Amino acid sequence: MRAVGFTKKALPIEDPRSLLDLELPDPGSPQGHDLLVRVRAVSVNPRDMKSRMTMEASAEKPVVLGYDASGVVEAVGPDCTLFRPGDEVMYAGVLDRLGSNAELQLVDERIVGRKPRRLEHAQAASLPLTALTAYEMLFDRMRIPRDGESAGNVLLVVGGAGGVPSIAIQLARALTELTVVATASRPESAAWVRQCGAHHVVDHSRPLPAQMKALDAGPCPWIFSTHTDTARWAEMAQILAPQGSIGLIDDPEPLDLRLLKFKSAAVHWEAMFTRPMFRTRDMVRQHEILDEVADLVDAGKLRATTTRDYGSINAANLRTAHAAIETGRAVGKIVLSGF
Repeated sequence: MRAVGFTKKALPIEDPRSLLDLELPDPGSPQGHDLLVRVRAVSVNPRDMKSRMTMEASAEKPVVLGYDASGVVEAVGPDCTLFRPGDEVMYAGVLDRLGSNAELQLVDERIVGRKPRRLEHAQAASLPLTALTAYEMLFDRMRIPRDGESAGNVLLVVGGAGGVPSIAIQLARALTELTVVATASRPESAAWVRQCGAHHVVDHSRPLPAQMKALDAGPCPWIFSTHTDTARWAEMAQILAPQGSIGLIDDPEPLDLRLLKFKSAAVHWEAMFTRPMFRTRDMVRQHEILDEVADLVDAGKLRATTTRDYGSINAANLRTAHAAIETGRAVGKIVLSGF
C-alpha cells in the first residue's frame, strides 16, 4: 500500500527526506476490536510535528504519521459490534500504531465515530483529534455544566484560532449557555474566532486582565489555554475565579502552581491519547463523543474547521502542510484527500 512516512527523525521540513513516499505491506486482517479502514482523507495537527521530531525511525522501521482520518470500513475484527464493512467513519488513532497517512489503517472501533452525513471525507477528517481534545477538556476534565446550569458564567479560550479552540468555542456555544471569550492577535484570527461563535475577542499580545475587566465579564470559572507561558500563566491566575479551573494542552515551561493556592483552583491536563494509550475502562467514550459530534454537525450546530485543502496525500503536499503548521500562524485545519 502507499503511505507517507520518515526513516530519520528530526529532519527540518525543508529537507525532502523529512517525509517520504513509501510502499509498505498491507496491515493484514483485523483482529479483536480492530477495524481495517481505507483512508479517504486526513488532516494535519501540531502533534504530527512533535512526532516527526521525536519518534525514532529507520529504513527498516519507518514511522507513518497521521492522527486524523475519514474513510470507509473494509473489514472488522471478530469482537467488533459498532461498525460493519462499508460504514463511513472518522477517528484520530493513537501514537503507537501505524498512522493515517496510508491507504489502509487498523484502528480500534472504540475510538472511532461515524462520519457526519452532511460532510465530505476531507471536511470530516478535520474533526476527530480537535473535537475529542476540546470535548474531553470542557466536559470530562473541567466538568463544565451543560445547558442552563452554566448560564451567567464565562469561559476564556486562550489561542482561539487554532484547531482545538476552534472546536471548543463551537462546543461551548452549542452545549452550554456560557459567555465565550476567545483570544486572537491578528485581524484574520479574530474574524475566525467570531465565526466560530465567540461572544467577545481579546488580544493575547496585550495584557489580558485589563481587557477582561473592560468587558465587565467578571472572574472566569473556566480558562482553556492552548498556548501557555509564565507571563500568561500569571495573568490567568489573576483572571481565574475562586475555585475555578484552568485547562492545559500544550507543553509549557514549569509553572508556579502557588499562584492558584488561595483560590483553591484546579489545573487539568488533557491528552486525547490517554484513553486509547492506557486502554482505560471508558475507552469507548471516544466513540460516543465522536458520534455526538457527528450528530451536532448533521443538526447544523457544529461545523468543520477546514480552512485549506492541500490536495492529494503524498510526501510533497504533507511537507507543505507541516511547514504551514510550523509557522504558528495557521487558522483552522489543513486537509488532504486521496492517494
